Amino acid sequence: MANVTINGIDTYYEVFGSGPPLLMCAPGGFDADVEKWRTQGIYSQVKFLDNLSKNYTCIAFDRRDTGKTGGRVEPLQWVDYAHHAKGMLDALNIEKAYVMGGCMGCSVAVAFGVAYPQATAGMVLFWPVGGAKYRINGHQRFAEHLAFVHQNGLEAVVALARQPGSAFGKDARVGPWVSALRTDPEFAERYAKQNVEQYKLILAGMVRSLLDRDTSPGAEPEDLLRLSIPTLIVPGSDASHATSAARYLQECIPGSQYWDVPVSAQDEASTNARVIEFLKASA
Repeated sequence: MANVTINGIDTYYEVFGSGPPLLMCAPGGFDADVEKWRTQGIYSQVKFLDNLSKNYTCIAFDRRDTGKTGGRVEPLQWVDYAHHAKGMLDALNIEKAYVMGGCMGCSVAVAFGVAYPQATAGMVLFWPVGGAKYRINGHQRFAEHLAFVHQNGLEAVVALARQPGSAFGKDARVGPWVSALRTDPEFAERYAKQNVEQYKLILAGMVRSLLDRDTSPGAEPEDLLRLSIPTLIVPGSDASHATSAARYLQECIPGSQYWDVPVSAQDEASTNARVIEFLKASA
């Protein structure tokens, strides 16, 4: 457990195991932290950190603006998350690593692969987010936050965010910076004092950039089609992780491997064995 400053943002990370480096872009939405690998849904069942760390140096970190990592209000695009992930490798003096994404972390992983192909030994995309319902629900969540800000102001957002258990995915009113608002008093003070009209413009641009398609977001298809990075795709099948999103990535990433196994069969033993098989074959 440690912290490092990446582009001015204090970043929390944990390193597990030994072997080739595996950068792990956490599952979850705007609350994607290391703990999600241990506690969220299917991740608590397949236990990637426990199993993959037997063969690889797993580098897990709280994504910027989430968990114990600091935040900064600015118009974010997927590539900004990729830059933050690359900064994690740079801080550890790692030139090249496998990159694994879970859920929304898959969008970060593909953005990383496009931005830094020379630093990407291979990609594992587990349950990539996407699909029409994902986009619609995401836009609705941002709209609810914008409406709350418009009607109540930013100080009201700070007050809500300080309530235990508050999260953007559960209560859209708190917005995407809820983690930093809850854990960093100085950030919360700056947040409340910023120009509310400028903030609303930032939010409007973010949702259009991050949730811009009914497939899996993260990178343009033309950029994915130019990749030559070994890739394993494991599909989900629900409102946030449409199977069509995983198939889209298979279509766009040349030579990618699609593990055509239903969610009900993605148990701890078989899933970790398939991921390790892929990683070893990509060495």
